[in-house]
Amino acid sequence: MSWSSQGGGGGGPGPRGPQPPNIEDLIRKTQDRFKNIVPGGFGSKWVISAAIGGLIVLWGLSGLYRVALDEQGVVLRFGKYVYTTEPGLHWRLPSPLESHLLPKVTRVHRVEVGTRVVGNGSGRSVRSQDVLEESLMLTGDENIVDMDFTVLWRIRDAKDYLFRIRAPDDTVKIAAESAMREVVGQTSFDNVVTIGRQEIEQLTRELLQDILDRYEAGITIQNVQLQKVDPPAEVIDAFNDVQRARQDKDRLRNEAESYANAIVPKARGDAEQMIQAASAYKEQAVMEAEGEAKQFLEVYNAYKEAPVVTRQRMYLETLGEVLRKSNKIILDSDAGGGPGVVPYLPLPEVQKRARQQAAEGVTQ
Repeated sequence: MSWSSQGGGGGGPGPRGPQPPNIEDLIRKTQDRFKNIVPGGFGSKWVISAAIGGLIVLWGLSGLYRVALDEQGVVLRFGKYVYTTEPGLHWRLPSPLESHLLPKVTRVHRVEVGTRVVGNGSGRSVRSQDVLEESLMLTGDENIVDMDFTVLWRIRDAKDYLFRIRAPDDTVKIAAESAMREVVGQTSFDNVVTIGRQEIEQLTRELLQDILDRYEAGITIQNVQLQKVDPPAEVIDAFNDVQRARQDKDRLRNEAESYANAIVPKARGDAEQMIQAASAYKEQAVMEAEGEAKQFLEVYNAYKEAPVVTRQRMYLETLGEVLRKSNKIILDSDAGGGPGVVPYLPLPEVQKRARQQAAEGVTQ
């Protein structure tokens, strides 16, 4: 296609460089070519019907949507909730009739109470800042404790989560702080800072879940974790002194109990041994007395039958008992001898020599 030169000011015709094509000519030629391809041209009913049908199909396909495994599909009709869909491929009425939302129901959300994460201005967090208006709480015995804790939660019902509450994180935080204050307000200071942490976490989680269920928030509380449980900073030194004193008290008590556990059984054993010895002595004394009484009765009965014989026997028995315990020298009046010879037998010396010889024999 050649471009014609247009005359301008300053004289007769002459070339002035390339000029743009005629737009009307291009449109006309394009229409002519399309008419040759499509019978009847643009104005035919077949083309219009096909175009409308294609647009309807594309509009209908725009209603397809996919719900991931960690999501729930919430379908809205003119902005009003209609139904909920599970993971998979689904279809709804195309926009603007219906729309859908895809909240992630398996994601675990984290809410901090009593502390804030502050940054250095570059977008990275560097430290945690304590928020005293949230962390200071009153215990059941009217003491103050500084507590920081974390709440972990996830979506249980997408419909309630989206349409029953506004600002879910703030709602969970306010309800968690209220539940924690109620539980701590019924617990003594000593239990809060020492052995009652696990019980406080459990009671707070149950109370917080009950509050959110009454709100129909569609949220499940997975866990409540105590991060810090301390006295206020102004009295923490005095509290540490009290704790050390209690530890010393417990140590001394344990030592005393250990000593008592060692000495008491020994004393009980000695007492039991003395009781048994006294019981044995009692039985022995009673039996000896009964035996002597029985022997006395036998002697008395024998004396009534034969007084002379009985007296003689009693005399001999008594004499034998006395002489058995004394040193004895036996003199033989019939023994003869020269002058200066003493006729006696030194029995004690004989017995003494016999014992010495027996001892020497055992030693050898």
